[in-house]
Amino acid sequence: QVRLVESGGGLVQPGGSLRLSCAASGSIFVINGMGWYRQAPGKQRELVASISSGGRTNYADSVKGRFTISRDNAKNTVYLQMNSLKPEDTAVYYCNAEVFRTFSDFGDYWGQGTQVTVSS
Repeated sequence: QVRLVESGGGLVQPGGSLRLSCAASGSIFVINGMGWYRQAPGKQRELVASISSGGRTNYADSVKGRFTISRDNAKNTVYLQMNSLKPEDTAVYYCNAEVFRTFSDFGDYWGQGTQVTVSS
C-alpha cells in the first residue's frame, strides 16, 4: 500500500509563513501528479496547488503569489511554502498524489490532513 504523511501545520499570525511537507512511502513505482487541497469548516475541499511529475505548477487564484508548491522526486515528497498568510487560509490541508504501484496499476491517495490556523 501507499501512505502519505503530512507535517508542518500549526498556528501562525497573519502575515506569517509556514512550510508543509508530505512524504509518500510504500509500494511506489512512480508518482505522477501531486497536490495540496484544503477544507475550511463548513466549506467544500478545494485545490490549493498542484505540480506535475515534470514540475508544471497550478495554483488557486486566492494563493497565487503567496504560496509555492515544489517536489523532490528522489524523496517522494511534495512541499507547500505558504507566505503572507491570511485568516482565510485557515483550514485543514490535505496532500494528494497519483501513485503508480506498477507500470499499469495506479491509485489516488490522500494524507490524513494537517491543521493550519492563521490568527492573531
